[in-house]
Amino acid sequence: VQLVESGGGLVQPGGSLRLSCAASGFTFSSYYMSWVRQAPGKGLEWVSDMAGDGGRTSYVDFVKGRFTISRDNAKSTLYRQINSLQPEATALYYCARDLAGSGDYDCWGQGTQVTVSS
Repeated sequence: VQLVESGGGLVQPGGSLRLSCAASGFTFSSYYMSWVRQAPGKGLEWVSDMAGDGGRTSYVDFVKGRFTISRDNAKSTLYRQINSLQPEATALYYCARDLAGSGDYDCWGQGTQVTVSS
């Protein structure tokens, strides 16, 4: 079982990024998947998740309207589009396999760094 994130980088305030999480070693469509972040000096923070069939999504309040989670089960890949980035979005972003959509994560990627700075 492996998760590999990509797509992070340095972006100016107001910019956009699309993060990807490539999954392998399991039936991707059978699992909820989540994005979790860790800002500098802070703990892990759940940001969004999506059901295996893409039929249900959830977001933490402060990202609603600016972040979009999606998935392509044929490619076993989870995505996250982030728009209107602000410096407070600077963090290491992880994707995680969520056993039941309940925040019980059993597999993590290595993370991809997003830095928002002018």
